[in-house]
Amino acid sequence: MTIAAKVLIGIVAALHLYFMYFEMFAWTTLGRKIFRGFPKELFEPTKPLAANQGLYNGFLAAGLIWTFFIKDPIWRDNISLFFLGCVAVAGIYGALTAHKKIFFFQALPAIIAMALILLT
Repeated sequence: MTIAAKVLIGIVAALHLYFMYFEMFAWTTLGRKIFRGFPKELFEPTKPLAANQGLYNGFLAAGLIWTFFIKDPIWRDNISLFFLGCVAVAGIYGALTAHKKIFFFQALPAIIAMALILLT
């Protein structure tokens, strides 16, 4: 795995830790600033839903961070591809159902990292 792929995996993992943080712990404060188009009166009632979504983002980050500790290169690449694939699918789905910007922040970095792994 190239250094560029590792850096992108680290960026994707960091993004998902950030997503986890604001969805689980700052939905009614930071979430309002991020999702400006979302009705303000819905932040409090949707807090448990956002926290659940944040938990899943945390799992994605944990899987990507785990890949930095896997010694076997084939196993590491396969686990990386799996978690990056999950991120890419989630990002594509989010872009199709919520906001097109999600593709560029979530799916595209994961897709580029996957390409870098597969090309090396």
